[in-house]
Amino acid sequence: MKKSLFITDLDGTLLTDDKTIAKQDLATLSRLREKNIVTAIATGRSLYSFQRALKQIHPGHSKFPVDYLIFSTGAGIMSCAQATIIRSHSISTRDIRKIMACFDADKLDYMVHQAIPDTNYFLYKSHGKENPDFQERILLYRQFSTPLNNGQPLYDSATQVLAIIPEKLSQIRMAKMQAELCEYSVIHATSPLDHSSSWIEVFNKQVSKSLAASWLASTLDIKQEDVISVGNDYNDQDLLEWSGKGYLVANAAHDLKPYFKTVSSNNHCGVSQAALASDLLTS
Repeated sequence: MKKSLFITDLDGTLLTDDKTIAKQDLATLSRLREKNIVTAIATGRSLYSFQRALKQIHPGHSKFPVDYLIFSTGAGIMSCAQATIIRSHSISTRDIRKIMACFDADKLDYMVHQAIPDTNYFLYKSHGKENPDFQERILLYRQFSTPLNNGQPLYDSATQVLAIIPEKLSQIRMAKMQAELCEYSVIHATSPLDHSSSWIEVFNKQVSKSLAASWLASTLDIKQEDVISVGNDYNDQDLLEWSGKGYLVANAAHDLKPYFKTVSSNNHCGVSQAALASDLLTS
């Protein structure tokens, strides 16, 4: 029997605007698993952030119908059944310093997140300009955040260095950053907090949603052509391009829409429509 893998992004895709999951989408994920289709979530959230959100959006005692979690944009993969991390990547102190120097040169505000599984802890540096999204994130995780003052020791390793820019990032500026940091994986995402600021996430070169999905599919002996994915933002683009079938929800970034098939929005069960469109639920 042919094996398939269905992967959905979380924020703005599976999650509605009011941070819930539609009953129809939960039922769809359950039906997929009943048909022995492997299900996964691929999110930019850390493991801590995902688990905290899950307690709010799925507080019941029924098992959440997902087999694997790809978190921190692919830096880590967890088997949900065993609740164990089966793959992770990090960057060294040398890498951290190099990325910081690049961001400092551009006077960007940034955060250095500790290595998996402690990614919720971070050091941060502000260059003093107004940056509401940056400040909101510090407040949101204030019990885990430490200002990066002169002499503050860095971590031995980190999951990522994240810069927050309070405006939409141009393709030219993004390409410049990717060129300057070509030793690393440099990923652009829209802030899940204010939905307008740009996040620039710098990881180990082996990190992206598509690379994580490729490893997982290979481990499970699933062909690339039998991987279906659905997303909404720039950090989903590589996954949608790599997958056998990639779908974009209607609320996605407008400049991504010419490249992918579009399904209903996150508020109208786009995940379920993607599963139907890919013929996964046909008998």
